[in-house]
Amino acid sequence: MAAVRRFRSGIWLFLLPVVAQLLHVAVSLEPISMGIAIAAASAITGYVSFPEFYCGRLVECCQVDRPLNSTALQIDLKEKLFGQHLAHEVIYRALTGFMSNENPKKPLALSLHGWTGTGKNFVSKIIAENLYPLGMKSKFVHLFVSTVHFPHNNLIPLYKDQLQSWIRGNTSRCARSIFIFDEMDKMHPGLIDAIKPFLDYYENIDGVSYRKAIFIFLSNAGGDLINRLMLDFWNGGRRREDLELKDVENVLSVGLFNNNNSGFWHSALIEKNLIDYFVPFLPLEFSHVKKCVLAELRHRGLEEDEELASRVAKEMTYSPKDNKLFSDKGCKTVSAKLSLHL
Repeated sequence: MAAVRRFRSGIWLFLLPVVAQLLHVAVSLEPISMGIAIAAASAITGYVSFPEFYCGRLVECCQVDRPLNSTALQIDLKEKLFGQHLAHEVIYRALTGFMSNENPKKPLALSLHGWTGTGKNFVSKIIAENLYPLGMKSKFVHLFVSTVHFPHNNLIPLYKDQLQSWIRGNTSRCARSIFIFDEMDKMHPGLIDAIKPFLDYYENIDGVSYRKAIFIFLSNAGGDLINRLMLDFWNGGRRREDLELKDVENVLSVGLFNNNNSGFWHSALIEKNLIDYFVPFLPLEFSHVKKCVLAELRHRGLEEDEELASRVAKEMTYSPKDNKLFSDKGCKTVSAKLSLHL
């Protein structure tokens, strides 16, 4: 809100002479004209006092209590996320419940897991866009990529200090900050525990409350576990839509805790149950890849072409070798494959 206060001060310095001139003119006018001049001055001062005047038009504001448009979120998840009924359900329930709670006990922590190209980054983008119009470009959305921000083993103590400082500083400026950690499976073991105090059930730490912040972890770790469960379901003659969160979540959390390449190896975040949801992203099948191609055509402003979508989807590689059930790269290379055909 500091930026808002600075903006208010600046615009008042700009408008003050205008208001003063209107009031000066009003003194020399007859009653009716005087009333019009005073009303105009009041309108200017009143308009500037409303956040709608500057928030979103002139500056980006941290509106902590801005309500979530749950209908828009539901539509985005339905129309943009393919083959992920569990992720759709969990993300929708978690976000709407958290945003409707005026006094949450702790920040929302979501850990998204699955093979590459299944939609993890896409969902974090959808969440950001539904909270802030600028989405991932918002100054209140912060992305950390392990291989970029924390590349060196010998600098772990420094990274821990920097990470705490970044989160503390950004949350003190905006309580509704979003922190996204990508490539968690490449993060050094123990580093993520530096943020444990911010995810815990503290009312505040040194005068800063973190309870309205959102933390999202993205990882390929656990993808093999999820795929094996899906393959067992398929071999058992069950539909993927029959898979429930309870079938996956516990297996996933235990697997990550014991995997020294997960970023959560023996992590206090898991041990202390500070991650609210482990969200599995299921491997995509041919029909889902085809939907991704059609969505990419729409994104490019082109007409949907079922035949073209099928050709592009067939060029993707699938596994296991005997039944070619799951796309190896999900929808990650769809755009490049489509460009070859266009």
